[in-house]
Amino acid sequence: MKRTISFLILLLVGSLTSQAQSFGKLVKKTPGMVSYTLRESFSKDVPGTLDKVKAWGITDIEFSSLFGKTAPELRALLDERGLTCSSYGVSYDAIANKPDSILRNAKALGVKYVRIGSIPHKTAATLEMMQQAAEVFNRFGKQAHDQGIMFCYHNHGFEFQPYENGTLFDYLVAKTNPDHVGYEMDVTWTYLPGQDPAALLLKYPKRFRLIHLKDVEKGVAKSDKGSMANEQSVVLGTGQIDWPAVLKAVNKSSIAHLYIEDESKAAEQQVPQSLKYLKSL
Repeated sequence: MKRTISFLILLLVGSLTSQAQSFGKLVKKTPGMVSYTLRESFSKDVPGTLDKVKAWGITDIEFSSLFGKTAPELRALLDERGLTCSSYGVSYDAIANKPDSILRNAKALGVKYVRIGSIPHKTAATLEMMQQAAEVFNRFGKQAHDQGIMFCYHNHGFEFQPYENGTLFDYLVAKTNPDHVGYEMDVTWTYLPGQDPAALLLKYPKRFRLIHLKDVEKGVAKSDKGSMANEQSVVLGTGQIDWPAVLKAVNKSSIAHLYIEDESKAAEQQVPQSLKYLKSL
């Protein structure tokens, strides 16, 4: 009997140790951050905000705005602090009509990725909308690829309308060149429309290159609108998202950069807590 109990204890300890080792590998380095997280601070004081980000231990930033600076000026401020901008967020109109200007800025910033945040829409997603977007993505993606940059599309929720045996997002992935067009998953804008972020990452392990780590307050209803009240963006691990499942899927994907995105006005207090949570995994 004693031997049986001892054996069971060893099995339990071994299992817990194995789980701890597994979870310990979920976050391999400190994630980056989306500039939108500190949008108000950046709009007032770019150098001071960069110092704040560095003090958190974050060295990688995805900029969705130049905040009144030229691309070379912003690059110089980053270089002075040992920070990098790995992804540059621009508009759909910009990649469709100003590709040369966008790519000049991207080269000046030293980014590896250019992404857009959504496809302009006033209605629910349609097949025609996705067909037009695929043409724009493939054209700009080729231009970016020729300059050593990968174009990525950031899902915003409305793309998950049913279509044939899947969704219009599936259609968009199928109709874009995998060598020239990648994707950036926004975890919340995947989860709220009723999708499983981890399952989608595993479905397209080679297509997602970037990811926004954003949690949503418990009790917030499912929606494909791609918006929520600022205060509903909460500390990672305190909301509805199953982060261990998502991060396990990330590690089986082609995602190169993870960015914390906190839309709350309390982001300066919440980001350090989110970092602490990720490190605890």
